[in-house]
Amino acid sequence: MTHDSTAIVTGGGSGIGQAIAVELATQGHDIVIADIDEAAMEKTQDLVESKGQTARAIHTELGNEDSVESTVETVIEEFGSIEILVNNAGIAGPTTPCEEVSTDEWDLTVDVNLTGPFTMCRSILPQMKDAGYGRIVNIASVTGKRPLVNRTPYATTKMGLIGFTRTLAAEVGEHDINVNAVCPGSVDGPRIKQVFEKQAEASGRTYEEVRSEVETESPRNELVKRENVAELVAFLCSDRAGQITGQDINISAGKVMY
Repeated sequence: MTHDSTAIVTGGGSGIGQAIAVELATQGHDIVIADIDEAAMEKTQDLVESKGQTARAIHTELGNEDSVESTVETVIEEFGSIEILVNNAGIAGPTTPCEEVSTDEWDLTVDVNLTGPFTMCRSILPQMKDAGYGRIVNIASVTGKRPLVNRTPYATTKMGLIGFTRTLAAEVGEHDINVNAVCPGSVDGPRIKQVFEKQAEASGRTYEEVRSEVETESPRNELVKRENVAELVAFLCSDRAGQITGQDINISAGKVMY
């Protein structure tokens, strides 16, 4: 990439999103953190600026079309262009049998995990097409490739995000816009801890039993490190990955190999 570049990272205030924002800053990109957690965004902003890059935190509600469009307009006005979009924000949704999932729980999971990325892309693509350049990475999940019992809303959104990625890549490739999905396995951190706790409660097991079971699903007997996910995302946003598009790439310590 021969020009100054700006990256939007949704859900960039914490977890994988924060790691992605920091890694992209390390690679020389200015960062816009689009999140709803003001304190978390401030922390990521400080980390990005410590790498010598410009950082901007914008309160963004992915389930709100007006909020998304306002964020994109603000970024283009302040930075001039957007070269990179990382659709990272997501929620776990309920852990319960399908017949016990409420419509509100379903709608919220779809709004954040699937409609949010769609709305971000729809808002940003006209500018990327005009510029003749763009890199979009959607953070999906290995659950986008296999069932996850009692997690129907989450699994549906992640499977949908992979289909969205492939189709969008086919639409925009001629404009030098690449669209890829990264599919992490279970990433160590506070979010997966909450998921394990819910699974333990639902199944009558301990947290340690659930975690151990998940770890042993991997040939490496370990969870994924968020820094490794960030490094993969940064590579896909670089010119070294110029001919990689429409792909859903696992980073699961071997948990899923297809």
